Amino acid sequence: MTGPAARIDLVTTSGTFELDGGTWDVTNNIWLVGDDNEVVVIDAAHDAVAIREGVGGRTVRAVLLTHGHNDHINVAGELRARLVAPVLMHPADMPLWERVYPHDEPDGRLAHGMEVEVAGTRLRVLHTPGHSPGSCCLLLEDAEATPVLFSGDTLFQGGPGATGRSYSDHPTIMASIREQLITLPPSTVVHTGHGPSTTIGAEAAQFA
Repeated sequence: MTGPAARIDLVTTSGTFELDGGTWDVTNNIWLVGDDNEVVVIDAAHDAVAIREGVGGRTVRAVLLTHGHNDHINVAGELRARLVAPVLMHPADMPLWERVYPHDEPDGRLAHGMEVEVAGTRLRVLHTPGHSPGSCCLLLEDAEATPVLFSGDTLFQGGPGATGRSYSDHPTIMASIREQLITLPPSTVVHTGHGPSTTIGAEAAQFA
Protein backbone atom coordinates (compact mmCIF):
# COMPACT_ATOMS: atom_id res chain seq x y z
CA MET A 1 0.00 0.00 0.00
CA THR A 2 1.36 3.36 -0.92
CA GLY A 3 1.08 6.64 0.93
CA PRO A 4 2.89 8.86 3.40
CA ALA A 5 3.44 7.90 7.00
CA ALA A 6 0.36 8.87 8.99
CA ARG A 7 0.34 11.14 12.00
CA ILE A 8 -1.03 9.36 15.10
CA ASP A 9 -2.19 11.30 18.15
CA LEU A 10 -3.50 9.98 21.46
CA VAL A 11 -6.24 11.49 23.61
CA THR A 12 -7.03 9.84 26.96
CA THR A 13 -10.34 10.28 28.75
CA SER A 14 -11.84 8.81 31.91
CA GLY A 15 -15.32 7.69 32.86
CA THR A 16 -17.25 4.50 33.56
CA PHE A 17 -17.96 1.23 31.79
CA GLU A 18 -21.39 -0.16 32.57
CA LEU A 19 -22.76 -3.61 31.72
CA ASP A 20 -24.75 -6.38 33.41
CA GLY A 21 -25.60 -4.13 36.34
CA GLY A 22 -21.97 -3.32 37.16
CA THR A 23 -20.02 -0.08 36.87
CA TRP A 24 -16.24 0.21 36.58
CA ASP A 25 -13.99 3.26 36.43
CA VAL A 26 -11.93 3.22 33.24
CA THR A 27 -9.47 5.35 31.29
CA ASN A 28 -9.81 5.06 27.52
CA ASN A 29 -7.43 5.68 24.64
CA ILE A 30 -8.84 7.60 21.68
CA TRP A 31 -6.58 7.47 18.64
CA LEU A 32 -6.51 10.16 15.95
CA VAL A 33 -5.04 9.07 12.61
CA GLY A 34 -4.35 11.35 9.67
CA ASP A 35 -2.16 14.38 9.01
CA ASP A 36 -2.20 18.10 9.74
CA ASN A 37 -5.31 18.61 7.62
CA GLU A 38 -7.63 15.66 8.12
CA VAL A 39 -8.13 12.82 10.55
CA VAL A 40 -10.26 9.89 11.62
CA VAL A 41 -11.19 9.43 15.27
CA ILE A 42 -11.00 5.89 16.67
CA ASP A 43 -13.56 5.51 19.48
CA ALA A 44 -15.67 8.13 21.22
CA ALA A 45 -15.11 7.88 24.96
CA HIS A 46 -16.36 10.06 27.81
CA ASP A 47 -15.16 13.58 26.94
CA ALA A 48 -16.10 15.12 23.60
CA VAL A 49 -14.36 18.39 24.42
CA ALA A 50 -10.99 16.68 24.95
CA ILE A 51 -11.37 14.77 21.70
CA ARG A 52 -12.31 17.91 19.79
CA GLU A 53 -9.28 19.69 21.24
CA GLY A 54 -7.10 16.83 20.01
CA VAL A 55 -8.59 17.14 16.55
CA GLY A 56 -8.01 20.90 16.49
CA GLY A 57 -8.90 22.52 13.19
CA ARG A 58 -8.58 19.34 11.15
CA THR A 59 -11.41 17.89 9.07
CA VAL A 60 -12.76 14.66 10.59
CA ARG A 61 -13.47 12.08 7.91
CA ALA A 62 -15.17 9.62 10.26
CA VAL A 63 -15.55 8.44 13.84
CA LEU A 64 -14.71 4.72 13.84
CA LEU A 65 -15.97 2.65 16.76
CA THR A 66 -13.99 -0.47 17.62
CA HIS A 67 -17.04 -1.88 19.43
CA GLY A 68 -20.30 -0.93 21.07
CA HIS A 69 -19.53 -0.87 24.80
CA ASN A 70 -20.75 2.34 26.37
CA ASP A 71 -17.26 3.55 27.30
CA HIS A 72 -16.26 3.53 23.63
CA ILE A 73 -19.38 5.18 22.20
CA ASN A 74 -20.87 7.45 24.87
CA VAL A 75 -19.91 10.71 23.14
CA ALA A 76 -20.35 9.45 19.57
CA GLY A 77 -23.56 11.39 19.14
CA GLU A 78 -22.00 14.63 20.36
CA LEU A 79 -18.92 14.18 18.19
CA ARG A 80 -21.07 13.51 15.14
CA ALA A 81 -22.94 16.76 15.69
CA ARG A 82 -19.96 18.91 16.64
CA LEU A 83 -17.49 17.57 14.09
CA VAL A 84 -20.02 16.96 11.30
CA ALA A 85 -18.58 13.48 10.79
CA PRO A 86 -20.21 10.09 10.21
CA VAL A 87 -20.08 7.47 12.95
CA LEU A 88 -19.29 3.93 11.75
CA MET A 89 -19.64 0.67 13.71
CA HIS A 90 -19.99 -3.04 12.96
CA PRO A 91 -23.71 -3.92 12.94
CA ALA A 92 -23.26 -6.98 15.17
CA ASP A 93 -22.87 -4.58 18.11
CA MET A 94 -26.21 -2.85 17.59
CA PRO A 95 -27.69 -4.39 20.80
CA LEU A 96 -24.92 -2.61 22.75
CA TRP A 97 -25.34 0.62 20.79
CA GLU A 98 -29.08 0.64 21.53
CA ARG A 99 -28.41 0.61 25.26
CA VAL A 100 -26.81 4.06 24.88
CA TYR A 101 -28.72 5.38 21.87
CA PRO A 102 -32.15 3.66 21.83
CA HIS A 103 -33.61 6.09 19.30
CA ASP A 104 -30.64 6.56 16.98
CA GLU A 105 -28.35 4.58 14.68
CA PRO A 106 -24.76 4.86 13.46
CA ASP A 107 -24.34 6.55 10.10
CA GLY A 108 -22.68 3.56 8.48
CA ARG A 109 -21.27 0.10 8.96
CA LEU A 110 -17.80 -1.28 9.42
CA ALA A 111 -17.25 -4.59 7.64
CA HIS A 112 -14.35 -7.01 7.50
CA GLY A 113 -11.93 -6.03 4.75
CA MET A 114 -13.33 -2.57 4.08
CA GLU A 115 -10.86 0.30 3.90
CA VAL A 116 -11.24 3.80 5.29
CA GLU A 117 -9.15 6.43 3.53
CA VAL A 118 -7.63 9.41 5.29
CA ALA A 119 -4.70 11.69 4.50
CA GLY A 120 -3.43 9.59 1.61
CA THR A 121 -3.39 6.33 3.53
CA ARG A 122 -5.90 3.66 4.50
CA LEU A 123 -7.12 1.82 7.56
CA ARG A 124 -8.26 -1.75 6.90
CA VAL A 125 -11.04 -3.16 9.06
CA LEU A 126 -10.51 -6.56 10.70
CA HIS A 127 -13.65 -8.01 12.28
CA THR A 128 -12.39 -9.66 15.48
CA PRO A 129 -15.41 -10.84 17.51
CA GLY A 130 -15.13 -12.14 21.06
CA HIS A 131 -14.96 -9.14 23.39
CA SER A 132 -18.23 -8.26 21.69
CA PRO A 133 -19.89 -9.65 18.55
CA GLY A 134 -18.97 -6.63 16.46
CA SER A 135 -15.50 -5.89 17.79
CA CYS A 136 -13.13 -4.65 15.10
CA CYS A 137 -9.46 -3.77 14.84
CA LEU A 138 -8.10 -1.24 12.37
CA LEU A 139 -4.84 -1.91 10.54
CA LEU A 140 -2.70 0.93 9.19
CA GLU A 141 -0.15 -0.26 6.64
CA ASP A 142 1.83 2.78 5.56
CA ALA A 143 4.45 2.22 2.89
CA GLU A 144 7.00 4.26 4.82
CA ALA A 145 6.38 3.07 8.38
CA THR A 146 5.97 0.04 10.62
CA PRO A 147 2.42 -1.38 10.49
CA VAL A 148 0.12 -0.19 13.26
CA LEU A 149 -2.91 -2.02 14.65
CA PHE A 150 -5.59 -0.21 16.63
CA SER A 151 -6.92 -3.13 18.63
CA GLY A 152 -9.77 -1.66 20.64
CA ASP A 153 -10.46 -4.10 23.46
CA THR A 154 -9.50 -7.23 21.51
CA LEU A 155 -5.78 -7.37 22.33
CA PHE A 156 -3.88 -5.69 25.17
CA GLN A 157 -0.37 -5.76 26.54
CA GLY A 158 -0.44 -9.09 28.36
CA GLY A 159 -3.43 -10.79 26.83
CA PRO A 160 -6.87 -10.72 25.23
CA GLY A 161 -9.71 -8.39 26.09
CA ALA A 162 -12.13 -9.32 28.82
CA THR A 163 -14.87 -11.87 28.30
CA GLY A 164 -17.39 -13.37 30.71
CA ARG A 165 -19.99 -10.63 30.39
CA SER A 166 -23.00 -10.35 28.09
CA TYR A 167 -22.27 -10.58 24.37
CA SER A 168 -18.68 -11.82 24.92
CA ASP A 169 -17.05 -15.21 24.37
CA HIS A 170 -13.54 -16.37 25.28
CA PRO A 171 -13.01 -19.07 22.61
CA THR A 172 -14.17 -16.59 19.97
CA ILE A 173 -11.77 -13.83 20.99
CA MET A 174 -8.90 -16.30 21.14
CA ALA A 175 -9.71 -17.50 17.62
CA SER A 176 -9.90 -13.91 16.37
CA ILE A 177 -6.47 -13.11 17.80
CA ARG A 178 -4.83 -16.30 16.58
CA GLU A 179 -6.28 -16.18 13.08
CA GLN A 180 -6.15 -12.47 12.31
CA LEU A 181 -3.78 -10.62 14.62
CA ILE A 182 -0.87 -12.90 15.54
CA THR A 183 -0.39 -13.57 11.82
CA LEU A 184 0.60 -9.91 11.32
CA PRO A 185 4.31 -8.98 11.20
CA PRO A 186 5.90 -9.19 14.68
CA SER A 187 7.01 -5.56 14.41
CA THR A 188 3.39 -4.37 14.15
CA VAL A 189 2.72 -1.77 16.84
CA VAL A 190 -0.51 -2.40 18.76
CA HIS A 191 -2.30 0.68 20.06
CA THR A 192 -4.94 -0.51 22.51
CA GLY A 193 -8.26 0.81 23.76
CA HIS A 194 -6.97 1.02 27.34
CA GLY A 195 -3.47 1.05 28.79
CA PRO A 196 -0.04 0.87 27.17
CA SER A 197 0.77 -0.04 23.60
CA THR A 198 2.61 -3.22 22.68
CA THR A 199 3.66 -5.17 19.57
CA ILE A 200 2.41 -8.31 17.90
CA GLY A 201 5.80 -9.94 18.53
CA ALA A 202 5.61 -9.24 22.26
CA GLU A 203 2.17 -10.86 22.55
CA ALA A 204 2.42 -13.73 20.07
CA ALA A 205 3.95 -16.45 22.26
CA GLN A 206 0.99 -16.65 24.65
CA PHE A 207 -1.33 -17.46 21.75
CA ALA A 208 0.81 -20.13 20.11
